[in-house]
Amino acid sequence: MEASELLKKALRYRPYWGEEGGITVSGGEPLLQPEFLLDLFTQAKKEGVNTCIDTAGNPYGNSLTDEMVEALAPVTDLVMLDIKHIEENAHKDLTGATGENIKAFAKKLSNLGVKLWIRHVLVPGINDDEESLKKLREFIDTLSTVERVEVLPYHTMGKYKWEDLGLTYPLADVEPPSEESVKRAKEILGAR
Repeated sequence: MEASELLKKALRYRPYWGEEGGITVSGGEPLLQPEFLLDLFTQAKKEGVNTCIDTAGNPYGNSLTDEMVEALAPVTDLVMLDIKHIEENAHKDLTGATGENIKAFAKKLSNLGVKLWIRHVLVPGINDDEESLKKLREFIDTLSTVERVEVLPYHTMGKYKWEDLGLTYPLADVEPPSEESVKRAKEILGAR
């Protein structure tokens, strides 16, 4: 599908968006198709549509170049960025890759003036300890365009997908966080 076709479909729902609404591209990982995203957002801005990317930021420094981020910035109103763990070794244990590029991506976006919402999935026993949360808060405080921080409690709703594929779910023994744990994380991170 061409970007113009997708935008045409999205514009049918414009009456429901209100003043603040627009389009959010999520995934999978939308930054794996930066040229399409740039085309879509460029056309959307010509129509006066607000634009948002929901991303983990991992393509930055791999397939996503500084030049592409710099081209996307003027047509992107908001980036919702997941930061899974602030500690490099723990991030690698959790995701299979370090998070240095994700932090660099956040800094790049902030330097370009792109509004950010930082999202942190709170996983008990993995990224909910006070020290890690305080380090994450320190990092967030280095970014000048963060408008919101969200703590998203880990859940097991996707576990069945792993089982259907015959795969071992790596967090099988992890329970969702308690309300108290979520509240404490929100306080440390200054989240809503």
